[in-house]
Amino acid sequence: MNRFMSILENTIMPVAGKLAAQRHLQALRDGIILAMPMIIIGSIFLILGYLPIPGYADFMARTFGDQWLAKLSYPTDATFNMMGLIAAFGIAYRLAEKYNLDGITSGVISLCAFLLATPFNVPFTPEGAKTVVEVGGAIPVAYMGSKGLFVAILIGLFSTEVYRFIVKKNIVIKMPDGVPPAVSKSFVALIPGLAVILIIWVIRLIVEHFGISSIHDIVALVLGKPLGLLGGSLWGMIISILLMQILWAAGLHGANIVGGVMGPIWLAATGDNMAAYKAGHELPHIITQQFVDVFVNIGGSGATFGLVVIMLMWSKSLQMKQLGKLALPPGFFMINEPITFGMPIVMNAIMVIPFFLAPIVNAILAYVGMDLGLVAKPAGIAIPWTTPPIIGGYLATGGHISGSIMQLINMVADFLIYLPFYKMWDKQLYNQENGITSKQAG
Repeated sequence: MNRFMSILENTIMPVAGKLAAQRHLQALRDGIILAMPMIIIGSIFLILGYLPIPGYADFMARTFGDQWLAKLSYPTDATFNMMGLIAAFGIAYRLAEKYNLDGITSGVISLCAFLLATPFNVPFTPEGAKTVVEVGGAIPVAYMGSKGLFVAILIGLFSTEVYRFIVKKNIVIKMPDGVPPAVSKSFVALIPGLAVILIIWVIRLIVEHFGISSIHDIVALVLGKPLGLLGGSLWGMIISILLMQILWAAGLHGANIVGGVMGPIWLAATGDNMAAYKAGHELPHIITQQFVDVFVNIGGSGATFGLVVIMLMWSKSLQMKQLGKLALPPGFFMINEPITFGMPIVMNAIMVIPFFLAPIVNAILAYVGMDLGLVAKPAGIAIPWTTPPIIGGYLATGGHISGSIMQLINMVADFLIYLPFYKMWDKQLYNQENGITSKQAG
């Protein structure tokens, strides 16, 4: 174990530190986070539209008319289904900040480039017809949401790099002194913005020349499919957890670093499930962002809620008793930094073992349960990651009690996994507090 911790400290930690500071990964994470409040707001209306209460739909129809569900979906369409659009702006904005450039300008350029990459037509089947026709002059909502997320990411990063390159080379229009700053900034953006628009326009023309409908289709084929298979598989989930926990064990925020790469995949799966849930179809994905937040990391990264319960029930050392009391309120809302850094779990040869095992076991149990149909899949409802246990499982599965039961089973598993390791750790601290040597303790 000492050798393992030495490898963590001397080999993995320096590499992980560089990844954590990598500006593109930071921009990707922070840019997508801009969409999260809107996604959660949209999910609230989604929950209201599909409350699992007998007679609820009939009551709403009598009270608000037959179109009540369609009207209740308006906020969902304007929030949840705009994550790609927001990400295109947010990623470019955050990356420009890393370069000390004007974030608003970079975001606007990226937003326009994203729209340019998207064909303004939607498929429509007229009443009584069997043939689908393309209606022009309409922005397809599907590409504004999770379906367009990969293109939004690429354009957000690419457009900002073009913007930075041109500004760095000083190929910009400069206004004389005395011109208002807002006007001056708009002219600085003129040449970079033109360059980005021209590049995306030419790419779109080339794509259409070869009979491909849009850039989105190419990106979905080249990037989306392989990454989706990795992020949507149980083995891919286990690999992601291992990477997250290795980074946490080295003292770095593993969820942010790994989530910066896997987050878009899991969010796209959330969007697919949400669309299927609204349409009454079978949910296509098990692993979504809510699967990770609700069923894997119960109590925070490392699934430490069971550990908090152990600390409250079995602690002998005074410091662990006090830490358990302090860790319970934030742990109830999925925040576990008091334990991760206060126990600590970071660089702790004993506690790092269950810290790896618990979330992996949770992922396997939840995945198998959902794959066998014993537990409802996440319904695409983006509940806040701070939602307390039991409640979170119920809401994330669209009001299925099986979601709550699955969380309870996982918490029991976490409890059993952490218990023997915690007893060893607590005994060491108790002996230290009471001046008991290892020889005396033996």
